[in-house]
Amino acid sequence: MAAPEQLFCWEGDFGLPSVTTDCLTVLAYVQFAGAPLKVHKISNPWKSPSGSLPALRTNQNETLSRPSDIIIHLRKQKYNADYDLSAKEGADSLAFISLLEEKLLPALVNLLVVVDGKNFVDVTRRWFAEHLPFPLSLVLPGRMQRRESERLRLLRGEEHMEAEETLEKELLRDAAECMNLLSQRLGQSQFFFGDSPSSLDAFVFGHLAPVLKIKLPNGKLQQHLQTLDNLCGFCSNILQLYFPRHASKPPASSDDDHVPYKRRKQLLSVVVAMGAMLMYALFTGILSISVQQGALEEPPDEEPETHEREHEQ
Repeated sequence: MAAPEQLFCWEGDFGLPSVTTDCLTVLAYVQFAGAPLKVHKISNPWKSPSGSLPALRTNQNETLSRPSDIIIHLRKQKYNADYDLSAKEGADSLAFISLLEEKLLPALVNLLVVVDGKNFVDVTRRWFAEHLPFPLSLVLPGRMQRRESERLRLLRGEEHMEAEETLEKELLRDAAECMNLLSQRLGQSQFFFGDSPSSLDAFVFGHLAPVLKIKLPNGKLQQHLQTLDNLCGFCSNILQLYFPRHASKPPASSDDDHVPYKRRKQLLSVVVAMGAMLMYALFTGILSISVQQGALEEPPDEEPETHEREHEQ
């Protein structure tokens, strides 16, 4: 019997099984399709076979990173959550997934990483800095912001990136419009196509669950989602049915909790970083320490000179 294929994802927090949209989408689909994967939830992307997360290592020694590629591969292995969909439902599923990526995803990128600096500093960068190992914690959050900024620039165009306030309004409007359409399509049903979840349910869960569960300083998108009771219930239902261990966990503590511990951790990080920079400077010759010859020698004994003067008198 072949060994199970291995899936690498970001570890969970905030009452979620993982913290990124792509990882949540893949994890949800794996549960819906019953794929027997060995799941590794980690906080260091360098430990994954692709250097990024999510990543699926197949038994053919291939590494897949995009959620759509991972889902297609699992379908080929007979783990197909869309097996019972009609041709029309399959077409509708593809249309709504495209809508998510075109309308909702740019707002999520902006909300968590790019334009909204307070959300990025207080939540996104802080989480990754606290969970990533040193020195990756100093490098990866900034690299992530630059990568997502470029992603948003490709989606929206250079001219839209310059007017941040206008861009934010447009993104929120498009995201709210997408949520409204999803809410109308879901109605009072448990899932989007009957009694069983499909790939569309996985993609919707992956996009909406972070908005619902992560507390952000700028919560405009979360506030709109909370007005759509059926979508909120949809996310909560998936958490309870397929990720009960995470659904029962309380949300991450607020900024005021464990302040002394966090301050000690921050101080320790600063000390370690300064020590590492100092050692680097010493080893590369940027900084040198010189000791004057004789500086460590004992001063000459002046007592004989004093006796000699007394004798002359």
